Amino acid sequence: MSYRELIIWQKSPNTNHAKRSLANVMAFAPASIGNISVGFDILGAAVYPIDGTKLGDTVTVSSADEFSFEMTGPWCNKLADLKDSGKKNLVQACAEYFLEQLPEEKRKPFKIELYKNMPVGSGLGSSASSVVAALSALNQFFANPFSNDELLVMMGKMEGSVSGSIHYDNVAPAFLGGIQLMTLTQSQISVSVPYFENWYWVLAYPGISLATSEMRALLPQKYERSTTIEFGRNIAAFIQASYTKNEKLAIEVLRDVLAEPYRKSRIPGFEEAVQQMKEIGMLASGISGSGPTMFSITDSLDKAKEAKKLLKRNYVQNSEGFVHICQIK
Repeated sequence: MSYRELIIWQKSPNTNHAKRSLANVMAFAPASIGNISVGFDILGAAVYPIDGTKLGDTVTVSSADEFSFEMTGPWCNKLADLKDSGKKNLVQACAEYFLEQLPEEKRKPFKIELYKNMPVGSGLGSSASSVVAALSALNQFFANPFSNDELLVMMGKMEGSVSGSIHYDNVAPAFLGGIQLMTLTQSQISVSVPYFENWYWVLAYPGISLATSEMRALLPQKYERSTTIEFGRNIAAFIQASYTKNEKLAIEVLRDVLAEPYRKSRIPGFEEAVQQMKEIGMLASGISGSGPTMFSITDSLDKAKEAKKLLKRNYVQNSEGFVHICQIK
């Protein structure tokens, strides 16, 4: 069986679409860091472990005589209760939604398979990874009926069906790569932002799950004017620092004033881990998405390895937890 792997994280996605559908298509979508501390709901990054580990989901669409769905992978057991209850998996929902957008005469049966290699409720964009991989594979299988812009809108809608609101800070980087700033204008949903290629992002997942909807419920409905001004100042300075390669300024403003103050106490060991990262000289730390995964940044690989050891020992709570040294791509 031959597959075509879609490298869907390219900075400039290929728009030279095939004119015919493929018999078998495989798409991989990486893990992502939402918010990146400084950009609540409007900033996200696609991350890849430097050791080559595929941290993300893979979806395969194959020609078949009838519609079917299959789920495998190290994290599929976390979705078993959903499957047993008769409810649709997110990838199944994506398939149905995709078909609804197609003219009836273009529809045909297929088998869709999810290889779940992302923990659910981890703060690493698990649902976004499934959505991006599924819709990318389906689009290629059906000879690219939708543009990248149309696909991104569809991805946001499907991601929103899980989190309770449409936001693109995970699906956009998982689809387009790098760091994405959500503009949500009529002409463009997101724009790419330069990133520091020498930074190492140490991601630590403790092995527990936190529902995004529950973590969002912790946030206040209103903020003080001074807080919103600080948020705006920080995100503006971070974007400017990213374009001018001013690492010192980028680190100084890489702070979360909107979500972390309300979420940090709900993540076991987070505050202690952040303090420990400061003590060994890491540049900045924060919550990945809504948690419980945390990230810590350094420009030294040796320092990243030291942080990995400490977080494995002190932040990871069980055998399901992990720590990866990653870079943005």
